[in-house]
Amino acid sequence: MKFATPYENGEICQHFGRAPQFKIFKVTPQGVQEAVIVDTQGSGHEAISEFLAAQGVQAVLCGGIGHGALIALAQLGIDVVPGVSGNPDEAIQQLIDGTLQPAGMGCGCGCGGHGHHEHGEGGCGCGGHGHDEGHEAGGCCCHH
Repeated sequence: MKFATPYENGEICQHFGRAPQFKIFKVTPQGVQEAVIVDTQGSGHEAISEFLAAQGVQAVLCGGIGHGALIALAQLGIDVVPGVSGNPDEAIQQLIDGTLQPAGMGCGCGCGGHGHHEHGEGGCGCGGHGHDEGHEAGGCCCHH
């Protein structure tokens, strides 16, 4: 499975749509098999979402993300774990270990309300589904 994190200066970039790079991880049952840093091929959530889908990404761990980006990713079949910060390698390892704890509880999905102020975006887009729905990543995968 491929995971991606918005990436800037060795950390998870806290604004999905403005990340200059993404770190993409190929994870198997044996752990992380590959990690590459790629430059974004455009800006804005639609261009980035399409770019990630073209890379085969199946889930995104991120900090702040707006409703439009959540929708764009969901339409492409990409799960989202918002509210994640810090070192992306450590976050992926915590995800694998089942210990990832996304920060913030702004709307109840762990996104902390980041990015919801732009363009009149409201809510995180999680649709209020239960956050223990058996997603292999654990935590909140806002995907609808």
